Amino acid sequence: MGDKLFVGNLPFSVTSEKLGEIFSSYGEIKEASVISNKFNGRSKGFGFVTFSDAASAAKAVSEMNGKDVEGRQITVSEAKPFNPEDRPKRSFGGDRGGRGFGGGRGFGDRDRGRRDRY
Repeated sequence: MGDKLFVGNLPFSVTSEKLGEIFSSYGEIKEASVISNKFNGRSKGFGFVTFSDAASAAKAVSEMNGKDVEGRQITVSEAKPFNPEDRPKRSFGGDRGGRGFGGGRGFGDRDRGRRDRY
């Protein structure tokens, strides 16, 4: 197990300093950071804690995963490196049956009476 942990489902009121305090009883912490929205600065509800040794991190995972912090049950696990290829591919419409965006009906089928006015 590595020494960096992912902490999810955090209350939005928890700051990086508070996150460090919560995990400080398990060993020396090198870094604690809560991830925030870059536009408004509000917490995204998750963060990372880096311990100086892997044994402290393993103990923190076993004892803190599922614990209640300010009314929310947090999840604690080993942080995994980000790999963009692991993300699911997004689809933007896919096969529309060759009809394009309009459905292939034009003006006539549903508005037959109005067509004469134009």
